[in-house]
Order: sequence, then structure tokens, then C-alpha cells
Amino acid sequence: MGVRRSGAWVRAMGAVGAAVLLAGCAARGPAGPEPLQGGVADAVFVNGKVVTVDGKSSIAQAFAVRGGKFVDVGTSQRIMAYAGPATQVVDLQGRTVIPGLADSHLHAVGGGPGIDLSATRSLADLFAKVREAAKNASPGQVLVSNSDWHEAQLKEQRLPTAAELEAAAPGVPVILVRGGHSYFLNETALAKYGITPATPVPAGGSIPRDAAGRLTGELTDAAKRLAPLPPRPPMTQAVLEAQQRKLNEYGLTSIRIPGTTVEAYRQFQQLRDSGKATVRYSILFRPKDLADFRSSIVQAGIEQGEGDEWVKVWGIKISVDGGFEGGYMTRPYEGEIGKGGTYYGLQLIPQATFDEYVAGINQAGWRTAVHAVGDAAVDQVLAGFERAHAERNITGRGWTIEHAFITRPDQYPRIRALNLRMSVQDHLYLAAPVLKRYWGMDRASQVTPLKAYLDQGFMVAGGTDSPVIPVNPFWAMYHFLTRDTISDGIYGADQAVSSRDAVLRLMTINNARLTDEEAIKGSIEPGKLADFVVLSADYLTIPAAEVQHLKALATYVGGRQVYRASAF
Repeated sequence: MGVRRSGAWVRAMGAVGAAVLLAGCAARGPAGPEPLQGGVADAVFVNGKVVTVDGKSSIAQAFAVRGGKFVDVGTSQRIMAYAGPATQVVDLQGRTVIPGLADSHLHAVGGGPGIDLSATRSLADLFAKVREAAKNASPGQVLVSNSDWHEAQLKEQRLPTAAELEAAAPGVPVILVRGGHSYFLNETALAKYGITPATPVPAGGSIPRDAAGRLTGELTDAAKRLAPLPPRPPMTQAVLEAQQRKLNEYGLTSIRIPGTTVEAYRQFQQLRDSGKATVRYSILFRPKDLADFRSSIVQAGIEQGEGDEWVKVWGIKISVDGGFEGGYMTRPYEGEIGKGGTYYGLQLIPQATFDEYVAGINQAGWRTAVHAVGDAAVDQVLAGFERAHAERNITGRGWTIEHAFITRPDQYPRIRALNLRMSVQDHLYLAAPVLKRYWGMDRASQVTPLKAYLDQGFMVAGGTDSPVIPVNPFWAMYHFLTRDTISDGIYGADQAVSSRDAVLRLMTINNARLTDEEAIKGSIEPGKLADFVVLSADYLTIPAAEVQHLKALATYVGGRQVYRASAF
């Protein structure tokens, strides 16, 4: 990529402009603003392939940026008219540019201060990591892993047992955290917390046993409270800045955080106020219940939708079922986890309690997004939303279902009637063989039926659920396009979305719609925030298999470069 100031090069561009233009690429028609309207640009980007994601899916060559926003989009010749003596001129040299990528459901980038299992590819690798940590453990220390791993990444595609973890760290308490729903303890940790086969199972949780009745070491959802983790290091501005750098490296410029605290919200505001924000944040709070919502959010004076283009309150997050092991189904689980056809997953909140909660949120003028993995959980969400709607209209207010792994066609008219939005992720890409074992191939192949959702006309936004699933947005896009998985081939080819444009929209403009910000971001159009990414290859034309290998060469937020690949 060439970066130059205007001057002689600008005059040369004017002389040869007609020769370098790509026929028919102008994204602006005759009704667009005249060049130089409002003065010269801070920067112009020319000679590229600009995938605008506007209403016509226009492809342009160039665009101008001024004051952190796009001024004009069109041909290189047209855009060069915005170049003045101090304008930065960037020659894209044919590179593809897309709007800044967004993630509809991202808790954190991944990593952390615990045992790093993200790169393990076998149980032997995992045990070696645990063994190494145990050697360096202080007396009485509880070893805790980071959460960004899954057994599907392991050659054996199974979980470690309590006895195996004990062998790796004898006498040292170990808790492996996986995603947001499960802990895996060794025998020393089980003893430390007094967990035995006789321990009562908390409502909304599970303490699995093997065929011989021995504890496997797993604690799911509400049962995790039996083993409180040591306090994590406090969130700092330095940690947030490091996470931003990682997000920008993947071309991510906006994320929606599905469940955090008021304290964390203030940290994001502080990051913004310091001028160091390079990611735009949409915040969902996660109170424990309706009383907590009223005391910690409403009485604190926080308002639905408050904020600006950097940090904005989206609403409230609720979970009604578990994750991979706890999605609440109308049909029982299969295999050992199914307990002979008696296990249907976990209902985390009784229907009546949920109904009261969402009604209270609605009456307070707020909205909610609800985690629902199984079809029975979706039934519960719809019933609660319909009751809330009967008291106060929720249509057009952005109420959302998160995940929606397993749904049924009979639920779709009810989703449409409430004008609900859908936030979906690429869990199947990583966890396919495990889900097949839990739910059978017929259900696993239809996890997150994206094509069906789009065919229904639902407003669907895409994401990753990082760190449960790796943060890479190009992996999510590849999975949505192909339904391919990391380790077990294609699942449910009928749910692949072959349109590159449609999948790109999931990760750009549809995310902006999800956060009610489509007027200011999500596409490359005049007047919108200049968030964009220069790609390593042409997303629209490379073979589908290469989409997973795409990289961001440069990422810009508000027209400012926040990431640039060292090799670029």
C-alpha cells in the first residue's frame, strides 16, 4: 500500500485517472454530493476494491474521509478531487476494503492469567500444561485455567476426568474453566469444596457421574457455585487496551458485550474518555434478578440506550438454559449424557420467574436479550416475551434471542410476530462432534439454522461468543458460508448461506442494526463513521475454503489506523 501526500502525484493521478478506473465501479450516482463539497478530505483511499455493503451492495474504487467519517465514495478520479495539500493519499493497490467487522456476542478476547489450554490438541498436551502449572503452584493455591478451550479441539474429543487431572497435579486443586457453563475439577479440588456423590444438585445445575457412579469432576451452570473461583485480577485500562489491540488485529471495530457489570461499564467509559478507545462497545448488563436490576441499574440512574458511538447501553442479558451440556430441549439428550432418555438439559429460571423478570424490564422501558440454546428454552422465551408484549408493546424495540441453536418451524411465526432479532454464532464450527454425541446427528446438523432464519426474513447478526469460541471473525464467516467444521466435516449443508454479501452483512450492517446504529456505521457510505478494514485477499472472489485464512492488513476506526500488519 502506498501512502503519499498530494501534489505532483495528485496531478499525475488526474492525468492518468481514466486509465486506472474500473468500469462501472462508482458507488455514488449523479445525485451524490459534488466533489469537494465541504472542503478537502483528511485522507483519500484510491485504487481499491471497496465493498460498501450499502443498500445496493455497490462496489467502488475509492473513498474520502474527513472528521472521522466517510465524505464520499466512488471512482478514484472522483475521490482525488478531495485531495488538498495536507490530505493523506493512500493507494490501495487493488486491495479489498470492507466495513469494520462487528461481533454480536463477545464476552472477551480470550486468554487471561490462568492456565492457557487454547493451543492444546490432545489430552497429553492438556495434562502437560496442568503438570507444568502444578510444579510452580504456591502452597494452597487453586489452579484455574483460562476458558478459551474445548474438548473438540483435542485429538481424543473428550473431557479429562477428575482422576486424570489428579494424576497431572496430585494434591494441587485444579479447576479447568471451559466457556461460560462448565468447570472440571480434579479429585483434590472436589475434596477441597466438599463435593461428593451425595452432594445435592442445585436447581439449574448438574454434577455428572460416570457409569460406575463416580463423579466425573464436572460442574455445570448453577452447580459451579459449589466451587467458587479465586478472585480474578481487577480489570484495568491496560488490560482493556491490550484486548482492543487483539480485536483490531482481526478487523473488529465494534463488539456487543452480552452481560457485564456497572463497574465494567464505567471502565469502558473511562477508556473512551481517555481517548484510547479503538473499539466501539455495546453494553448489556446482567443483573441476578428483577430486584437486582432495579437496585443496581435503575436506581443507579443508568438509562436504556444511553451513551454515544463509543460506549452505548444496549439493555439486559438473561439466560434461561445452559450451553452444550445444558441446552433445554423438548427431546432428551442421547448417549450417556441422556441418562436413558430422561435428561432434557437445564432450565435455569422457572417460567413464572422469567415472565415476571421480563415484564418488569419492559415496564421500566428497557429491553432484553435472552440466551436460549435449546428449542424448549426458545419456547420459554417466546412465552415470556408474549406476556410482556401484552402489557406493553415490544415490537420494534429490538428484543433479541441469543444463540438459538435448536429451533422448530412452528416457532418462527411467533418470532416474526414480535419482530425479534437473532444473534447467532459459529459454535458448531468448533463443537460439532460433541454436539453430535449429545444430541444426535439430526439435531447437530441443524444447529444454528442460519439459512432458515434468513429465509424467514429475521434480522440476524453474527458473532463468535468468544472466548467460548475463538474470536476470529473470518472463521465464523467461513462456517456460515460452508457449514464446515474444524474436525468433523460439513454439518447441515442445507443451512449454508452461499451469498458472500449476505454473510458479510451479518458481521457488519446487521450488527449495526442489532444495536440500532445502522444510521452511523456498518457500511461505507457518506456521513457514516469511517470504520473499515483492508483485507489480505478479495473476500468476494477467493475460493470459499480460503475465507477462513483471511486476515486484516490494516484496520481503521473513525478514519484512524489502529492496526497494521507488520508484513504490509
